[in-house]
Amino acid sequence: MFLQMEETATRELLNSLLRRCKEHRQKPGSIDTAHLQFGFGGTYYLLSPVVFSNADSRASDEKLFIRPYHNENPVISSSKKLILHWIPYQDGIWQADVQDKNLVFDELFINSRLQLMARYPNYHPGIRPYGGTAEDALSVDRVKKWKHPEGGYIHSLHASEWGDLAYEITGKDSSGNLQMKGGYQNNRPSPLNKKTRYVENIKEELDTLNEWYFDKENHRLYCYPPVGVDLNKATIETPQLETLFEFRGDAAKPIKNISIEGLELRQTLRTFMKNMEPLLRSDWTIYRGGAITIEGVEHCVIKDCYFNTVGGNAVVFSNYNRYNTITGCRIINAGSSGIVFVGDSKAVRSPLFRYEQSNDPDKIDTLKGPLTNNYPAQCLVYKQVAGVQISMSQDITISHNTIDNVPRAGINVNEGTWGGHIIEYNDVFNTVLETGDHGSFNSWGRDRYWDPNREIMDSLALKYPNRALLDAVKPTVIRNNRFRCDHGWDIDLDDGSSNYEIYNNVCLNGGLKLREGFYRKVYNNIIINNSFHPHVWFKNSKDVFEHNIVSAAYFPIGITSWGSKVDYNFFPDSASLHKEQSRGTDEHALYGNPGFANVTTGDYTLPKNSPILKAGFKNFPMNKFGVVSPALKKLANKVIIPPYKIAQTQKAQQTYSFMGVTVKDLNTLSERSATGMDSERGVIVLNISGKSKLKGLIYPNDVILSVQNITVQHINDLINALPAGDIPEKLTFGIFRNQKLNKVVFIQK
Repeated sequence: MFLQMEETATRELLNSLLRRCKEHRQKPGSIDTAHLQFGFGGTYYLLSPVVFSNADSRASDEKLFIRPYHNENPVISSSKKLILHWIPYQDGIWQADVQDKNLVFDELFINSRLQLMARYPNYHPGIRPYGGTAEDALSVDRVKKWKHPEGGYIHSLHASEWGDLAYEITGKDSSGNLQMKGGYQNNRPSPLNKKTRYVENIKEELDTLNEWYFDKENHRLYCYPPVGVDLNKATIETPQLETLFEFRGDAAKPIKNISIEGLELRQTLRTFMKNMEPLLRSDWTIYRGGAITIEGVEHCVIKDCYFNTVGGNAVVFSNYNRYNTITGCRIINAGSSGIVFVGDSKAVRSPLFRYEQSNDPDKIDTLKGPLTNNYPAQCLVYKQVAGVQISMSQDITISHNTIDNVPRAGINVNEGTWGGHIIEYNDVFNTVLETGDHGSFNSWGRDRYWDPNREIMDSLALKYPNRALLDAVKPTVIRNNRFRCDHGWDIDLDDGSSNYEIYNNVCLNGGLKLREGFYRKVYNNIIINNSFHPHVWFKNSKDVFEHNIVSAAYFPIGITSWGSKVDYNFFPDSASLHKEQSRGTDEHALYGNPGFANVTTGDYTLPKNSPILKAGFKNFPMNKFGVVSPALKKLANKVIIPPYKIAQTQKAQQTYSFMGVTVKDLNTLSERSATGMDSERGVIVLNISGKSKLKGLIYPNDVILSVQNITVQHINDLINALPAGDIPEKLTFGIFRNQKLNKVVFIQK
């Protein structure tokens, strides 16, 4: 049965059509599969979200399809189309009165192109981050110019660049200081970044093309139109809804067998001020809503849809979801994540929500796996152009996606609960464009066993080596992908990420990082123009790194134990190999020119007679990364293959010793990541002699930021603060340890 949707695609109409489908199925001889079809191209403006309930559920042999009619291209939008009379205001700005006083003005589209809220500094594409920031965005002189800043927004990076912060301006106090609310988007709070910040939705900042401002009090819209646009002839739209389609079922009564196919979904409200729910010890918070929001669903499909400039998440799979598929979709200019899988924290045993929290090891729940079934599992993301976030989920497959031009990681696994993910054949590049200390693939493993205090965690790792598998019950497999990150690592397994198998991947720029964790098996990977970055491993990590091709010696930070096995790898030259052998690894490793087939095109296949193959490395396909459908291949961006550098040498770093402590400038991204510092500053402690008077007060991987209240940016600052032979009776250090500032006091005895 084919039923056509009219232009007023409201829930009431859909209900009527669904009832007709049900009546039709009850007739003798009726066909079982129903198709609700948008009859014509053009734009369908929803007055409210289309909400599916268990009453809409279908049996497997009577699926419900919502799709276009034949070759039509319908657009589903939450916007209100505005009919306005525009008149000149001043300096190229136009104004129009808005009669409908119930409209939301959060975004504005002119001829389908998103315009910019009036902002400072002005937006410049290509400037990282945010299209431009200014240290004086909140200066006293600038704020004085704002007569009514309420409703404006402040955007800033976290002080350590781990994410963003946003505040809504609520007004000014009697002294002219801004009043605001927000800042909860990051789950590891910090002040606003001092330099990377901008403001928007301020009338006085309306001063350039493509900007707009809505005066709520007088219901007047101001706009500085794009070049050549006549506002009185243009299509003006403003979004009114966060969600276009919602599936609202649950584990007891899941919605089944509904498919949304071939639709363009666009123009939904932004939701960054609703990012308030903390994930498990994550760096950020989340909002469980998207252009399509799916909860309590089985065997449903989102196929060949185009998510075009939606204001928040594109698709969210929340809580119970099983056997769902999202395939063939294209997601561009989403205001938040592309595809999100997020379970219920009540399904987690001994859950913790903040980085600095820890469980009592004697009271922790030691049963493996989830407590309930209220989480996504056994779902497939296939052939997409979109980024993916996974939290409190299991057995999610991310396959054949092209993911690029994203502010943070292309794929993020938020914690170990509950593993089993397959990440394969993806092409991920141009990532971490607006933040720092992440990778094209990024994960955390701050599960119930993990403690942020390194000294405590070392003892727990020895006493309870298998507790890392209480939540990460299944291995997560990363295979046959190509990653390139120019602002971090290609593959970044951070803070306790455990139970991973990583093989047959090409890393094009940032290398592969394993911070402390357990049971990682890394083999048969090719690391171009970089190497392996092991950071602060535990003594019995059980990690394995073998049969990998690297382009330089390793970059270890704080490594005293090398896991179960680091051997049989291939290095570019004898110096790199000998450096690793001097550390006690790679006894059976080889070195030389690998002889890749064609480095200019990214074909890193080895010749059949290669000694690397004889030593155990295996060739894997170089032409299966990313989307596979011809239509998406034409649309997808292409990764830039970097020139291949046969070898990289590590420059010797200046060290300094005082009171038996050896230090150096903290000046690399690896050292910043290993210590959790906000920037590359201070001096990092390399080692401490057994006779040092500071032993037991200062530890390897500490960062000295001050001494006797004198700021220490570089080694010279430390030397000048503590001249040789002039050690006072009481010595006070500012030490960054366990990702927080500590005061350490030494007293001469």
